[in-house]
Amino acid sequence: MDRAKKIGIIGGSGFYGIEGLESVDNLSLDTPWGKPSDDFTVFQADGREVVFLPRHGKGHKILPSEINYRANIFGMKMLGVERIISISAVGSYKEHIAPRDIVIVDQFFDRTKKSAESTFFGEGIAGHIPFAEPVCPVLSKIIFETISGNEVKVHNGGIYLNMEGPAFSTKAESMVFKNMGMDVIGMTNLAEARLSREAEICFATIALVTDYDAWHEELEPVSVPEVMKNLSYTAEYVKKNLKTVLKAIPDKRDCVCATSLSTALITDKNAIDPETKEKLSLLVAEYLN
Repeated sequence: MDRAKKIGIIGGSGFYGIEGLESVDNLSLDTPWGKPSDDFTVFQADGREVVFLPRHGKGHKILPSEINYRANIFGMKMLGVERIISISAVGSYKEHIAPRDIVIVDQFFDRTKKSAESTFFGEGIAGHIPFAEPVCPVLSKIIFETISGNEVKVHNGGIYLNMEGPAFSTKAESMVFKNMGMDVIGMTNLAEARLSREAEICFATIALVTDYDAWHEELEPVSVPEVMKNLSYTAEYVKKNLKTVLKAIPDKRDCVCATSLSTALITDKNAIDPETKEKLSLLVAEYLN
């Protein structure tokens, strides 16, 4: 199977598998950063390989702050994935972005303490990727145009505030984030986006809106039962339209994501420790030779 045709899907809360596709393999990987969240399942869809990973593990056992994001994204790279579609639950800070809507996120804002774990660089090699536009514009556009329909309202663009959790926001936090102009809040996608860009993998987020966080005066603050009830509706909608999305993605890439490391490396290649160079060879070998 052509490596360029492989598409990765990372599923979050309420999205632990892909129905309607033929499963052809189940792969357990070890990466230089340890084990990913779970085994990778490979599916067949119209002649393409689709690689699926549940970010919280089967049975939802891993907290957002416990996820080994580096292993998850590096594992996708090891399998030849060139595009990742990330699906996750979010809360909304805008009245018009209602529960059971979908947002195709185009920006992120970091409120975590884990940024050091959101990069493959360090240990003697420095790299600084361009990240002003953190999602792939081509992939995001395809997803928006493909899943927009009458059953679910799909919003094109939005700022995803990435909190650490695992507790939901206090009301004070929720009001501050709303006043800052954020659109939605979640706990996982920024690290995935940043690492995907470092791995030269196109990345896009399908954010499934489940609640209004804690800011809405007329509604109860977010709770797990509310999240799961609304999530099941939009998750089923995305699953139903997933084949159409995959079919619309072209084989060849024409975006900045594919060459994001071409100007990112700053360390003299002769100064890089051989062990570090080997560890990152899958990502940087072509730029160090």
